[in-house]
Amino acid sequence: MNFMRLLLFSILNLVLVLNSRALEKVDEFYYQNAVFREEIKSVQMYREGSELSNPVIELGSDVKLLFKFDDLAEDVKNYSYTVIHCDANWNESYIQQNEYLSGFPDNQITDYAMSFNTTIKFVNYQLSIPNEDCNPKYSGNYALIVFENNNRKNLVLTQRFYIVEPKVRIEGLVKKATFDVYNGENQEVDFKVVNQQLKLLNPREDIKVVLMQNRRWDNAILNLKPNYIRDNVLDYDYDKENVFPGGNEFRYFDIRTKRRNGENVESVKFIQPYFHVTLLPDEIRNNSKFLPYKEMNGNFVIQSQDRVTDTDTECDYMFVHFYLAMPSQLVGGSVNVFGALTGWNANKSNEMKWNYEAAGYELTLLLKQGYYNYQYVYVPEGAKKADSVNLEGTFFITENEYEIFAYYRDQSSRYDRLVGFVTLNSSVK
Repeated sequence: MNFMRLLLFSILNLVLVLNSRALEKVDEFYYQNAVFREEIKSVQMYREGSELSNPVIELGSDVKLLFKFDDLAEDVKNYSYTVIHCDANWNESYIQQNEYLSGFPDNQITDYAMSFNTTIKFVNYQLSIPNEDCNPKYSGNYALIVFENNNRKNLVLTQRFYIVEPKVRIEGLVKKATFDVYNGENQEVDFKVVNQQLKLLNPREDIKVVLMQNRRWDNAILNLKPNYIRDNVLDYDYDKENVFPGGNEFRYFDIRTKRRNGENVESVKFIQPYFHVTLLPDEIRNNSKFLPYKEMNGNFVIQSQDRVTDTDTECDYMFVHFYLAMPSQLVGGSVNVFGALTGWNANKSNEMKWNYEAAGYELTLLLKQGYYNYQYVYVPEGAKKADSVNLEGTFFITENEYEIFAYYRDQSSRYDRLVGFVTLNSSVK
C-alpha cells in the first residue's frame, strides 16, 4: 500500500501542531522537515563528523549520515523509523520499499541515552544511515519518518536527506544580478549541467534541477529549464529566473555556557527551575550599512564551554528570549524568528508577538546549549515564502551558499534519480 495514502488521514489530524504550512491542502501533500510534537527538539541530520554539512552522501560510499533528536521526557519511548523514496518534488515515488531498500521497512531506534546533570530532563536518540537494517539502493530524495509504538500513523517527525550517484558535473558561478529590480542587491546563480554518462533523449524534460539558497525550501527555484543546450552541456544562464535577494549576514548568539554572557547575550539567569537567556535587543537592518562578518548561513551547532563529557546528553536547555524593536506593529502578516533553529520553517511555533508597551516583537524559544544563527522574516498572510529583505536588508556582497540538485528520469523510469549535487559560495569567484 502506498505509504502516503496510509498516513494522509493521521497527518491532517495533526496539522495544528505541524511545523509547516505545506499540508493545508490534500493536493499539496509532500514530505518535508517537520516536527509533530512539541517535546521533540534539536533535530539534526548531517554527514558523520561534519555537523554543518548538508545531509547528502554518495550512493555506495562508506560515509554515513548521523540523525539525532531530543525528546523532553524522563522515560525512553518506543520509537521506530522507516525511509521513503521521493521524487524531485518530495512526493512519494511509485516504487515499492523492497525495491529501493535493503533490510527491513521498519526498524526501532535503539541508540538512546538519558540526559545527565541538566535542569530539563530529556532522552537523546541517534541513528546512522545507511546501516545493516536500512540500506538505500537507489539515488534520490529520501524522507526519514519517525513514529511511536510500531504504528506508522503515530507520527513524531519527518526529515529529508539525499543520496546522489554522480552522473553529471555541475559547474556554476554566483555573481551580481545582471538585471536587478532591487537596485543592485540581488545575486544571480548561473550554472551548467555537464552530462558525462546519461543517455538524454529529451534533455529539457529528462533533467530537472532545484536551486536553493542556504538550504531554504520556501524560496527554492524549481522547474528551471536550460536556456540552451550544446552537445552534452545544459546551460542555465539567465538574467531573471535564477536570481535571489542577496539578503544580509545572519545574526548570531552564543549560549555555549551557563556561567557567563556569550556573544550577543544580555544576561543568563537561573530562575528556578530553569535557565533563562535574554539576548541583546535587536533592531531592523533594512536601512543599515552592510557589515561583513563570519557566520554559518543560518545553521547552528550543539556545543558547550562548560565541563561536559558528552554534548548530546549534558548540554542543557535554556529559554531564550528574543526582542526586535519596531516603530509600529506590522499588519497583514507575521514576524518570525527564522533559520535552522526553527527548521527553516516560519509558523506559529516561532511567530513573534507584538508588545505595545515595549514597542517591539518578542518571542521565547527553548534551545539547547550551542552557537546559533538566525534572522527575522516577515510572512504575509497566506504566503509560503518568508521575506527577510524588509527587516534585514539586502546586499549583493552578502556571503551565501547555494545548493544545486540535478535529477534524472527518462520516459521508461518510475522514479527520479539524483545524479548531481554541488554547493556554490557567493564569496568564491
